[in-house]
Amino acid sequence: MAGALHSSCFVALLSWVVLLLVVPPGNAFYLPGSYMHTYSQGEFISAKVNSLTSIETEMPFNYYSLPYCRPQGGIKKSAENLGELLMGDQIDNSPYRFRVNVNESLFLCTTKGLNENDAKLLKQRSRDLYQVNMMLDNLPVMRFTEQNGVTVQWTGFPVGYSPAGSPEDYIINHLKFKVLVHEYGGSNVEIISTGEEGSGVISEMDKKGMSGYQIVGFQVVPCSVKRNPEDFSKLNMYDSIDPVDCPAELQKAQAIRQQERITFTYDVEFVKSDIRWPSRWDAYLKMEAGAKVHWFSIMNSLMVILFLAGIVFVIFLRTVRRDLTRYEELDKEAQAQMNEELSGWKLVVGDVFREPTCSKLLCIMIGDGVQILGMAIVTIVFATLGFMSPASRGMLLTGMIVLYLFLGIAAGYVSVRFWRTIKGTSEGWRSVSWLTACFFPGVMFTVLTVLNFVLWKSDSTGALPISLFFTLLALWFCISVPLTLVGGFLGTRAEQIEFPVRTNQIPREIPARKYPSWLLVLGAGTLPFGTLFIELFFILSSIWLGRFYYVFGFLLIVLLLLVVVCAEVSVVLTYMNLCVEDWRWWWKAFFASGSVAIYVFLYSINYLVFDLRSLSGPVSAMLYVGYSFLMAFAIMLATGTIGFLTSFAFVHYLFASVKID
Repeated sequence: MAGALHSSCFVALLSWVVLLLVVPPGNAFYLPGSYMHTYSQGEFISAKVNSLTSIETEMPFNYYSLPYCRPQGGIKKSAENLGELLMGDQIDNSPYRFRVNVNESLFLCTTKGLNENDAKLLKQRSRDLYQVNMMLDNLPVMRFTEQNGVTVQWTGFPVGYSPAGSPEDYIINHLKFKVLVHEYGGSNVEIISTGEEGSGVISEMDKKGMSGYQIVGFQVVPCSVKRNPEDFSKLNMYDSIDPVDCPAELQKAQAIRQQERITFTYDVEFVKSDIRWPSRWDAYLKMEAGAKVHWFSIMNSLMVILFLAGIVFVIFLRTVRRDLTRYEELDKEAQAQMNEELSGWKLVVGDVFREPTCSKLLCIMIGDGVQILGMAIVTIVFATLGFMSPASRGMLLTGMIVLYLFLGIAAGYVSVRFWRTIKGTSEGWRSVSWLTACFFPGVMFTVLTVLNFVLWKSDSTGALPISLFFTLLALWFCISVPLTLVGGFLGTRAEQIEFPVRTNQIPREIPARKYPSWLLVLGAGTLPFGTLFIELFFILSSIWLGRFYYVFGFLLIVLLLLVVVCAEVSVVLTYMNLCVEDWRWWWKAFFASGSVAIYVFLYSINYLVFDLRSLSGPVSAMLYVGYSFLMAFAIMLATGTIGFLTSFAFVHYLFASVKID
């Protein structure tokens, strides 16, 4: 095992070296994302297919798990990044081939008679609302439907459909594609303006090489057409056929039955468009109808919360400042007399910095919280700047993982430095660093392993292959763990934070309260939750309903506002606890803002019950609850760390400002 792990570490390190040495310097510059490709008249281009997905089961399956036509040269998998693998993407080539700017109707294949298993599987996938996700030049296929007089936009097309009142299920076997192309004449220097897929400069390109057609749209009308297999028995793949319209009558649609032979065909029409290549993703990123109302509601709620939090914080500052000013204006005799009549937070001066219970766990959670918070902020900033576009599938998740691994140095530094501050010595820092490196990843790996066994049993492409598990373990052990230990070592060498007052040997008795103090802590999470719950709706819709999420600029504003509100709430609650002579503020400061995770998890369950009503089966619900728990747990560590660090700085400043023996 040790030899295999050492080999994995060596491979990971060697990959970085090879990447730096092999990638040659060039004149062109591209931000991450797809770069422009210009096609010539009649050039062949093939569509690709991703995993089949459903909003009912949330379990992706391989496209070729169903009896579809295979490509002539065999199935070839596309190279996938770490994020795509983790999301369950499996991109393969497809037999759907087009000639640029050539309209045609083509025959693909006729299947053998469906056996019992294939017929049953096709019916099940149709009833579970599975979608075929196809791409052309990196653009997902789009279709439009009419619902209550409103045109609704979808990505992908269904495997089949089950009409109401009909005992039969019908398969989609004829596709009418429309490819939007922008004719480009070429120039000596072409500048790609900033857009959803990044910006770049292509220099020294001759006019002949750049002229042609750019694909700026990919649409489909799916049809079910009953055909006589004997009429196509002498045709080969890509032979021309007569175009056909989508039948409205069910009698002319292709039913899914055992021993039925299914003929697959398609039409393609190329339409010239004025859409420029940098703007081709705009159609996918448009908000749904009524989005402006949601934006107004979000902005209104955020401004109100910021205003109220600001008022509370200002009042609080004035109260504390008045106490400090009044105390400092007294002479020594008056101060001595006042010390005997102290009340509120001044009475706990000898206990306020007493070591909390489970201090090691607190240091570990703070370190992990710093790591997660840093990852979130840097990722959203990069996404806001356009480095992580929807054209680069998996880039966002890959970036988050890489940032998390390298921010282990910050986690180790913060956790060990607080350990030294609480204990007054560096003894045991290795244990703290190691546990910091293992705590959150350990919880994550445990939950993902359980969910992965469920997906493995279902033969879903969402299941992580065992090789990817070992790759993630190697990345964690070879990058995150060493960096966390390095950060811990730096924490032992950093200047120790000295407490401004001495701690008494005997703990002070805490007065009885009419209500549990933890009740107030749990209630404090409602204010941070108010800053993000509407934005949380859009994020959950993006994850579970397959919608594109690309308003990262606004998400950055929400995140910064959340940081401010978490800090304010935690400081106010800490001050309230000290005023009632409760010196056990450490954990309460952490959970005052960290309790927002409880409301996030409850909101996720509410979203499951009322917005994901199509989700069916215990396996799907288990996946949803598992992933929601991981999200809420990460939010708890990040927001709790914000609250604790702010409260610690406040308490340190408060008692350093008063001279009490």
